[in-house]
Amino acid sequence: MAMERPVRLVLDASLLLDPVGAGPQEAAPVPTLRPGAEALLRRLRHSNLGVAICHPEEMPTTVSGFLEMTADLNSFGYIPLPAPTGNHLLNELMLEWSRTSSCFYVTSRVDEDLFSELQSHNWKVIAVDSECGTKDSGVVNIGKLQELLITLATLIKKEIASSSILMVGYAMKPSREEDFAKRGAFPLYPSQNGLIFVPLSFELPLASQLQEVDIILHKMTDEIISIDPNCSISFPRGISFSAGMSEVIRFMEEYPDFCIIDPFKHISPLLDRLQIQEILVKLQELGSEGRPKLRAPHSLKVINFSGSELQKQLAEANLSFPLIVKPQVACGVADAHNMALVFQIEEFSNLSVPLPAILQEYIDHGSKIYKFYVIGDKVFHAVKTSMPNANLLKSSSGDEPLTFNSLKTLPVATKEQLLLNRAQDNKSLNIGVVEEAAKLLKESLGLTIFGFDVVVQEGTGDHVIVDLNYLPSFKEVPDSEAMPAFWDAIRQSHESKKGKVQT
Repeated sequence: MAMERPVRLVLDASLLLDPVGAGPQEAAPVPTLRPGAEALLRRLRHSNLGVAICHPEEMPTTVSGFLEMTADLNSFGYIPLPAPTGNHLLNELMLEWSRTSSCFYVTSRVDEDLFSELQSHNWKVIAVDSECGTKDSGVVNIGKLQELLITLATLIKKEIASSSILMVGYAMKPSREEDFAKRGAFPLYPSQNGLIFVPLSFELPLASQLQEVDIILHKMTDEIISIDPNCSISFPRGISFSAGMSEVIRFMEEYPDFCIIDPFKHISPLLDRLQIQEILVKLQELGSEGRPKLRAPHSLKVINFSGSELQKQLAEANLSFPLIVKPQVACGVADAHNMALVFQIEEFSNLSVPLPAILQEYIDHGSKIYKFYVIGDKVFHAVKTSMPNANLLKSSSGDEPLTFNSLKTLPVATKEQLLLNRAQDNKSLNIGVVEEAAKLLKESLGLTIFGFDVVVQEGTGDHVIVDLNYLPSFKEVPDSEAMPAFWDAIRQSHESKKGKVQT
């Protein structure tokens, strides 16, 4: 379904260089990238396009050297344009590309002769910056660098002229985007099943961007400003979003038939550990004779740690020490992953975990956690080292609660502790039971891509689901399997939505 002709993109130096020199006027200017250029280059590095940087040969060596280094750092081509000879302004490589590829030239300087020759060899020219405006009807003029990727994606889609090509606009924090992009998840050149990916820029009007895309892919929790912990989380009540994500939410309210992965109301229960618990409790019906019991951890919500009734509440909830204490808010705010392991009732005094909180039984699981990923109709899993058994943690806690951040400072088992666990009779994972749970969760949540963690309790062999999250990185799944499943899941979601709308 992807294009047969490769796409070549040449970036003129004027597009990348900051026109304001970094040094004093009497000194040679120090070349630097203009604002926004670094983010553009990072995205193009993983775009699956053939990218090169070019400049006129007569540039100062400090500038040409900087451009060559920039091209090398990003694994781009590097093309010094020769001095004009007769009517020839392009080098041989660019002429060769014009015969075998769909070619785009992007610049911030006006050179009508160069534009004319590029167009005579079937190059598409994009001029960025209002100062670079040209009357040439064949040149695409845009005002800002941030508009380039969606403009380029739209032109590539038109070049293919196929209704099967879909454009996916995505919104997530830069670090998450980079993690996905490095694995090839967001190609600007169509994926094997015909998807083009472009970032949605909250620095530009969203309305014009959303007119161009067919699908929105988002990690809405990256755009949460605050969550009211005293408000029962029910989208959008109790949640404050960035201005950009708020605009996406308003767009979806106005166009509910638009394909979004995934709908906000389907995701919001996963922001609340109490709601996650209620979802997981329903899975306990899967247990049957001859198979391990699948369950949620025993848990209890508390609004303070000092109530005289706490001991009674723990007994009624079938909870005994040690307990793992987690904020009720599961993600989207800075302290959502600040947790503690508590070994006795006295340790609740002065505990720093945010309230309201969820108290959960700590399950001895041989330092082994199974991470499951549901990507469309595919289920993957990986095994990771986890926290040691409670007796080992208690011996190192010094009669204090063990506090940690589950994303940054999780106290995983040492090599010696892992060897000790291997010597014991650990229960094995029943993949069939968990895959059944995955299918039921997919149906009940209505999510396209999500993950959950399973531990096998020592002694009982119970399979306990201890976490549930939306759009995980699934970095433990090999790219050769994860990326096709990821793209297929997005396309299938669009086709399903389209079918429901037509019905």
